Amino acid sequence: MASIPFIRDFDFDYGVPAQLSERVVRVIADNPGPFTFTGTGVFIIGASDTVCVIDPGPETPKHMAALDAALAGKTVSHVFVTHHHLDHSPLAAPLAARHGCKVYGYSVHPAAGDGAHMPLEAGDDLSFKPDVEIRDGYTVEGPDWTLSAVHTPGHTSNHLCYALKEENTLFSGDHIMGWSTSVVSPPDGDMGDYLASLRRILDMDFDTILPTHGPAITAVGPFVKAYIDHRLAREAQIMGAIQSGLTEIGPIVAELYKAVDKRLHPAAAHSVLSHLIHMRKTGRVEASGPDGLRQSYRVAA
Repeated sequence: MASIPFIRDFDFDYGVPAQLSERVVRVIADNPGPFTFTGTGVFIIGASDTVCVIDPGPETPKHMAALDAALAGKTVSHVFVTHHHLDHSPLAAPLAARHGCKVYGYSVHPAAGDGAHMPLEAGDDLSFKPDVEIRDGYTVEGPDWTLSAVHTPGHTSNHLCYALKEENTLFSGDHIMGWSTSVVSPPDGDMGDYLASLRRILDMDFDTILPTHGPAITAVGPFVKAYIDHRLAREAQIMGAIQSGLTEIGPIVAELYKAVDKRLHPAAAHSVLSHLIHMRKTGRVEASGPDGLRQSYRVAA
């Protein structure tokens, strides 16, 4: 299996602003978990008095108080959201209202499915609705920062990363994380889209990636390449499992993820399903009925 050089050593204090660069401050919410690692990292962009905020995080009094302290004396001109999960978007509207600005993002468009989609721990914020709908290439200029949206579907269909021009840095949300792989859960998550989005980010040649969860990624090219190779190796493993007679997702997950925390097996099942849907679309596997967690798959004839 392709190895990803994960970065899990991480020095931080909850709620305390950390200056990561000339223009970037991070405040981490106290919401650790198996899907959030140490918690949601909220990014404040700008070295002047006018800043923007990316992924405000969960709506809790303690976290709001920490952001109030970090933003004291600042004008917040924009609140950006990468996607509609409960650890990213709930505080967006309250924070924007507090500062008299607007929320920018890509609305939720729930996909129709056959019941395969099951909310995982992070959960969907189905109430998320940005004030301003943005798409790939949307750009905002601040006094000393330029932020552009990069549409990266895969983890969710509406996932946006944000590129900071002045520092050649990408705020990657959950698209790329230093501490773990990202969950791709159908029907909203799509493995084919995810792989294409990873390749696009690789080609954009950023100096630094700052995920919403975990530390910075500075060896960007090798890390993103390892992310892609890991997904391709997982597909090869799934194909091998099917060839060995494990044709259903439950037994495949039990075999391929036996060294992984069992709390993450439901998420793994969704990623395996997403791989199988992609493998079916590309003609490598087949099934007798609709894709789903209880479907049986076989090698395509």
